[in-house]
Amino acid sequence: MRELRRRIVAQFAVDRRVLALAFARMADGIGNSFLIIVIPLYVTSDVVGGATFGLGESMLIGVILSLFGFLNSSFQPLTGRLSDRTGRRKSFILIGLAGLAVTNVAYVFADTYLSLLVVRGLQGVSVAFIIPASIALVNELATSQDRGGNMGVYNTFRLVGFGSGPIAAGALVNLGPYRLPADVTLSGFDAAFYLATVTALISYGLVTLLVSDPDATSANAGADLSIDIRDPSGEHLLDPIFTLGVVSLFMAAAIALFATIQPQVNARLEQGSTWFGLQFAAFILAQVALQTPIGRACDRYGRRPFILAGMLFLIPTTFVQGFLASSAPMFLARLGQGVAAAMVFAPALALAGDLAGEGESGSKLSILTMAFGYGIAVGPLTSGALIGYGFETPFLFGTALAALGAVLVYTQVEETLESTRSVPVVGDD
Repeated sequence: MRELRRRIVAQFAVDRRVLALAFARMADGIGNSFLIIVIPLYVTSDVVGGATFGLGESMLIGVILSLFGFLNSSFQPLTGRLSDRTGRRKSFILIGLAGLAVTNVAYVFADTYLSLLVVRGLQGVSVAFIIPASIALVNELATSQDRGGNMGVYNTFRLVGFGSGPIAAGALVNLGPYRLPADVTLSGFDAAFYLATVTALISYGLVTLLVSDPDATSANAGADLSIDIRDPSGEHLLDPIFTLGVVSLFMAAAIALFATIQPQVNARLEQGSTWFGLQFAAFILAQVALQTPIGRACDRYGRRPFILAGMLFLIPTTFVQGFLASSAPMFLARLGQGVAAAMVFAPALALAGDLAGEGESGSKLSILTMAFGYGIAVGPLTSGALIGYGFETPFLFGTALAALGAVLVYTQVEETLESTRSVPVVGDD
């Protein structure tokens, strides 16, 4: 037992600021993931009305969910660059968390489709302040020997929050309304929105009290922040960080196909929203279990083998979802997607962090986070458009993206960890 406890402590032995930031992102992740489950239910309820702009129900849900991702991703290069210029990561994180708290409350008063679009869009801009600054801060507090582990720990706790939210969200809505003191009645939807607000405020408090910028961040502010598309060395067609961004986009899009088509999935599998919440969360739960050990392992064995293996495993786990007809196998397929993503996410961030120079972590790593956000936006929008051509069609599209991503990793990305370069890795000539 003592040895097991020692190993667990060793797994999470990182800079205290990384751990504090991870706990803070866990808190706001609970609230943000609530909305992925609650918003589709909210849109289809009798609470929301107004103009639909000629869009069907599934497409409308896709637009609302995707707007968050598009604005979030579009603003990330700007906020990442500004945080590099100023060297003030913590301030950007706090601005984003404050905006997140305000927009979560605003959902209570959003009773039209247009108001939902506006609130969700503002929320996307708020989160754009959080993500690049957080990832850059984790990167700057790490070294090449422990960068994968730091990224893994950060993502593990962030995803604990993001994964636990959907499990509770469906039940919270279904169990409403709630009778409060003073004869006040709170609907299930309002309860979810208020709880999301509380989690954002908790996160704000943790960052305020426990997180600080490293001295090197301010000292190196204002470095060259250019972003390459072509490989400057000429060895490959594409720059490796840009390539990892494209791969992150493909991976996220393949995973996010599931979110928009909740009504069709529930109807096909003859299940309720609680089962859907479990299936959605399965992807996250697999990452929670694997992000830290895979991050530690890629510090020892190299980044590239994990990234390539993850993209290859994403192919069958995405494909099979289009042909399943019961709830438990769909849960297992989503679990498999989570395993694949865990093999890609922390090693890809670590590899990009290895390549980023001092004072440019926000700009360089925002390429991956921006691309991942675009994928989260493209996935729901695409599945909302493709579901009309057959239940399997969105998943076939995601399978093609996963295959193309694997090809890009194989042909355009090289290992960065010095200790593994003398050891053959998958795909080397």
